[in-house]
Amino acid sequence: MSSVPILPDRRRPLIFAHRGCSSLAPENTLAAFKKARELGVPGIEMDIHVCASGELIVAHDDTFKRTAEDSRAIEALTLKEIRAIDVGMFFGTAHRGEHPPLLEEVLEEFCPDMYVDIELKTRKTKNDPLPALTAEKIKSFGDRAKSAVTISSFNPLCLISFKQLCPQIPTAVIWSADKEVPLLLRHGFGRIIGSCDYVKPVYLQVNRFSRFKFTVLERRPVVPWTIDDPVLAKRMLDLGCEGIITNRPQDMAFLRGNA
Repeated sequence: MSSVPILPDRRRPLIFAHRGCSSLAPENTLAAFKKARELGVPGIEMDIHVCASGELIVAHDDTFKRTAEDSRAIEALTLKEIRAIDVGMFFGTAHRGEHPPLLEEVLEEFCPDMYVDIELKTRKTKNDPLPALTAEKIKSFGDRAKSAVTISSFNPLCLISFKQLCPQIPTAVIWSADKEVPLLLRHGFGRIIGSCDYVKPVYLQVNRFSRFKFTVLERRPVVPWTIDDPVLAKRMLDLGCEGIITNRPQDMAFLRGNA
């Protein structure tokens, strides 16, 4: 297959702080991303949704119920309403006043010094505004984003839509055997549907055979998630994975020295 290289100018292994350094600061906030930078981590991973007023909001779940006890759907909230939500207090009073950032705020602050994996959070199969809005925002950053951004999703259809608009940006399908993932997609079939450039399987589905199949036969690099144990991280890299995604980059000092 013809593919776009994943961050070819960045040193290996690739290390992405999952939702920022989410073990030391509230996930998907500027505080978590800044903590990753402070630790010398070269990359961050984050999730985005479209809100009711059309902005791209950095958040993992469909609501802020888990992080702010607010069960309203993100797509039903305006930016003004979202800016009033405190997603730092759940992590402790020291982070009181942390609010969900915009995608553009994260890119402005961290690109191109750090590389960024943007996960598109959507279940829609048609008339989905997220891929086009993301492509438009990335294009507005020009070479700064082109050299530092990758796009990923559990939803291979939104990857297709994004790729049509930004063919030069590498994309990855994500998967696991979790029951929330559609049965057809639980073992990586989405990589075929989405014609992705690399793959992000849960680490439990990565072994010598699967890594060989994805990387050697299909020419798709593997970046597994979510790995918080340095011993497991080394095992994944010894298998030939391109990098890792971790909640605890502070424990991966032996990797950061090579990044």
